[in-house]
Amino acid sequence: MRTVIAEDNPLLRDGIAALLSDHDIAVVATAADGGELQAAVAAHRPDIAVVDVRMPPTYTDEGVRAAVAIRAAYPRTAVLLFSQWVETTYARRLLRDGAGGIGYLLKDRIVSTQEFLDALDRVAAGGTALDPEVIRQLLTAPRRDPGLDRLTPREQEILALVAEGRSNPAIADRLQLAARSVEKHVTSIFTKLNLAPTSTDHRRVLAVLRYLDAQRE
Repeated sequence: MRTVIAEDNPLLRDGIAALLSDHDIAVVATAADGGELQAAVAAHRPDIAVVDVRMPPTYTDEGVRAAVAIRAAYPRTAVLLFSQWVETTYARRLLRDGAGGIGYLLKDRIVSTQEFLDALDRVAAGGTALDPEVIRQLLTAPRRDPGLDRLTPREQEILALVAEGRSNPAIADRLQLAARSVEKHVTSIFTKLNLAPTSTDHRRVLAVLRYLDAQRE
């Protein structure tokens, strides 16, 4: 796995780089602002970019805007936003294409190095990894969606865990359910959201997007 790290705090940037290198993950470039990030991705075409949301010069949303531009120009480059802040508008835009390869973790809520590395692996492989607080903020003003209205409370709970990037076995372990039971719930979610199997669509991602789109911009 080849990574680019975009973080304006040099200590944190160097710390992430050292952590990844210690786990045999190549860091091909680092960046301190959005412009440097986009240039680094264009030059190195990494598998994944680890991006802080707020970077110079305004420390508002430079990182996540750069991430949106990267996904548009280089859709094979996954993006893991790693920040203290939730920026909902651009996060929603990142998730909306349904292609996967998107993560959004909050720095203060990572409890172990392995949790971060597992999320990095999932996102680089085309999956998703969303912190529950990110999901909560994206879902604070829900809109009506007939498909979502048909979901049972248990199915909604499972869909939220799918949004975090958890596999069916991980969901079964978390909820203390049989693996087969989780598979049936997930299949029911797809059916109620009219997400038929296709050769290209990532149904887990599309189901999450329906969930996240059920709120006002």
